[in-house]
Amino acid sequence: MNALQSFLNRFFKPVKPLPAGMYPYQTPPEAPQQYRLHLRLEENGSGILIVNASIVLHLNHTAAEYAYYLVKDMPEQVIASQMARRYNVPQDKALQDYQDFKERLDILVQTPDLDPVGFLGFDRKEPLSAAVLAPYRLDCALTYQVSDGESGSVAPLERVRRELVEHEWQQIINKAWAAGIPHVVFTGGEPTLRPDLAALLTHAEGLGMVTGLLTDGLRLTNPDYLHELLDCGLDHIMLVFQPEEEQSWEALRDLMPEDIHTTVHLTITEKNQEDVNTILQRMASMGVQSLSLSAANIQLKPALDQAAITAADLQISLVWNLPVPYSSLNPVALDQEEAGDIPDADGLSALYVEPDGDVLRGQGQPEVLGNLLRDEWSTIWQHARA
Repeated sequence: MNALQSFLNRFFKPVKPLPAGMYPYQTPPEAPQQYRLHLRLEENGSGILIVNASIVLHLNHTAAEYAYYLVKDMPEQVIASQMARRYNVPQDKALQDYQDFKERLDILVQTPDLDPVGFLGFDRKEPLSAAVLAPYRLDCALTYQVSDGESGSVAPLERVRRELVEHEWQQIINKAWAAGIPHVVFTGGEPTLRPDLAALLTHAEGLGMVTGLLTDGLRLTNPDYLHELLDCGLDHIMLVFQPEEEQSWEALRDLMPEDIHTTVHLTITEKNQEDVNTILQRMASMGVQSLSLSAANIQLKPALDQAAITAADLQISLVWNLPVPYSSLNPVALDQEEAGDIPDADGLSALYVEPDGDVLRGQGQPEVLGNLLRDEWSTIWQHARA
């Protein structure tokens, strides 16, 4: 260590991160605004904050520390004094920053239909910019069965010999929550074909997890079934859209008035590429505000680029970090590839569980990292990060 570094370390010691782990919080009964929080602190001092089991917020170091003191229910003046001492800032500035943090959090608590993943901090903390304790999300393929009329080729039935039953999936969800994974998305195949979907949603919500559903939406045209899932606490839906099917449009019409964040996924194909602008305009007229795009092949990249422009013109947000597109042929991945900026994040932001419990880095990935029903989480995570 050189003399300058020794001097800096002596007089300007880096702030020691708070203890990593999971920390829960529930507002007291007399509080006017009721909410519950789950804070996951990373070893490097950043964190994620789960608000009302419905949104995952990525926190920079400062915001994560304020969240820690909040869940510890410390008085404002004590927090300000602690932050002033740790970060060598004026106490009134630390107090103002904490009050700003609380104000932002209160606004989020009172805002319906939020995107399931967001950011809250005094500068943006990018996911995966440092080592994390566990993935942010677990994608659970409950079944590889598909709806009537769907091609069996879209799901790899030959990969699994059996499907886990309800109590086995509950064990997997428990293990994921204990590992610090805050967000679970039920996918497939078609997960609504599982009779225990509502029970699994209820179980995950009861733990405090954010829950999502990736579906073709065909069963959601049954209002009783749709409201059964919503009543379980389901937080967000991604509708894998088939524009040529009227039942897909019916599912979209039924979803848009409901109190749930909905993202529509559209795959651009040779068949529909000429109609994409019309499709997107129709979606916008129905209230769609969140869109995921992918292309069936690289030759369709011009149509994909135009679709992204049209979506922006229609003020539809482009989403890329939910379970689909699994394909790398999506606008964000292609732009990153052109810029030479592709983060190697497989197996870190999310992992994928097959219907038999085998864990992959993502759908279609060949390497099995272990089986989440049989193997220890630490072993699977070690393989994922290798």
